[in-house]
Amino acid sequence: MRALYAEHAGPLLAFVSRLVAGDRQRAEDVVQETLLRAWRNADRLRGSPSSVRPWLVTVARRIVIDGHRSRQARPQEVDAAPLDVIPAADEIDRALRLMTISDALGDLSEAHREALIETYFKGRTVNEAAETLGVPAGTVRSRVFYALRSMKVSLEERGVTP
Repeated sequence: MRALYAEHAGPLLAFVSRLVAGDRQRAEDVVQETLLRAWRNADRLRGSPSSVRPWLVTVARRIVIDGHRSRQARPQEVDAAPLDVIPAADEIDRALRLMTISDALGDLSEAHREALIETYFKGRTVNEAAETLGVPAGTVRSRVFYALRSMKVSLEERGVTP
């Protein structure tokens, strides 16, 4: 193995360096892997000393190709550190807001709550809400007005300010 390394490692390193665009560390890793495979296949390589270098070059080239293909097959790795500075939505604040609004809705009369839910939460127009609730459109407008006014007072009592 020492004789194989002494005779072929230098030329093999030069060959592989060209394949990996001068990346010395990668080239050394490929040469090391190539010589390791030669050691594992020593019984096949003993027969003809003239066929050792072409075999080493072929194995090294295939290792480089396999490495390139494996890097192309998986997504490029990125550093996760920049994600730490991006503000993320806080679900706890959202849940607390919804709980507070739900409590405040509970303070409204049934008629005011229905009008508000139909128009604001379900996104219906005043006419659609009036049809759903079975009351005139003017009544829906009035109920929504007073419901919003009551909600504002109720939310202020809970410490929510506009």
